[in-house]
Amino acid sequence: MTASRLSVNVNAVAMLRNRRDLPWPSVTGLSAIAMEAGAKGITVHPRPDERHIRKTDVYELAELIEERYPNKELCLEGYPSADFLKLVEEARPEQVLFVPDDPEQQTSDHGWQFDRDTSALAAAITAAKNWAVTVSLFCDPDPSAPEHAARLGAERIEIYTGPYGACYDDPDRAEKELDKVVATAEAARDCGLGVNAGHDLTVANIPPLLARAPFIREMSIGHGFTADALIYGFAESVRRFRKAMGEV
Repeated sequence: MTASRLSVNVNAVAMLRNRRDLPWPSVTGLSAIAMEAGAKGITVHPRPDERHIRKTDVYELAELIEERYPNKELCLEGYPSADFLKLVEEARPEQVLFVPDDPEQQTSDHGWQFDRDTSALAAAITAAKNWAVTVSLFCDPDPSAPEHAARLGAERIEIYTGPYGACYDDPDRAEKELDKVVATAEAARDCGLGVNAGHDLTVANIPPLLARAPFIREMSIGHGFTADALIYGFAESVRRFRKAMGEV
């Protein structure tokens, strides 16, 4: 069995839990199942209103990984506000993904516009690296983006694959969107950046992507994974996604 690229995003687990004042479904419990089944780690996006992941979840996940899964990774995703940076400093995840989200956004749906806000982004990157946290920047499928990310000091990018994932019923358009993702991944590799991908990835659309960009190191998957897991269960869905990645 090869090393995994799969980071399971458990935001949807927290959202379901928050519908009731009860401790289930358990964010840490299902995260443990995913990691036991072979996922490389867990991704969460704690938003200011805590509509799904809460700060307490972040601390509990950090403790879970430190104590039980030291070879796994926690990735925190969020806008680099003062509150979010404080959480990164306290939780010390293995990786932080800075996204340009408005607090009211339903989900991350675009990458950074690197012609603005670069000074604030550079300061956040410097802070995270001082805490020994690997920095990734959320980028649109645009081959010009990685150069900006590298210049700011990021170590990785995560390519927004939403436009590609949205073409599940349009193969011709999917091929065009895939071209953009692959070109961006290749540009990032040429800049010396690690390449991650995330958003609307499924067991169906992952193989064509990895066939053309096998050097992608991580795929953060939440909605598609959770939808799959409602049918097959968390552990089996880890296997299914890893099979789609050619790892099992």
